[in-house]
Amino acid sequence: MKDYNIIFEYHDVSASESLESFTKEKLNAIFTKFDFVIRADVFFKSENTSENTGKICGIRLSAPGPRLFAETSSYNFQDAVTETVRDLTSQLKRRKEMMKTY
Repeated sequence: MKDYNIIFEYHDVSASESLESFTKEKLNAIFTKFDFVIRADVFFKSENTSENTGKICGIRLSAPGPRLFAETSSYNFQDAVTETVRDLTSQLKRRKEMMKTY
């Protein structure tokens, strides 16, 4: 697996190697499918809510044109990462279609 430019930031959360490798695995699909993406900034933070502590994952991608960003809150970081990557993938598909038309 090629090592892409992925920067992790943690806010009120302990750094986790297993979470980083899980996220890299998910992002690898994006980097492989959309070769114009050059960098990912991944943000993990906890949100205190009345029901449960929300686990938030935000990912900003650097690619030609405006930066792409998605953020998801879930009960655990893995679900938040999966959902955020899914959202970014659909944004990238739209971006790629727009790039083809020019």
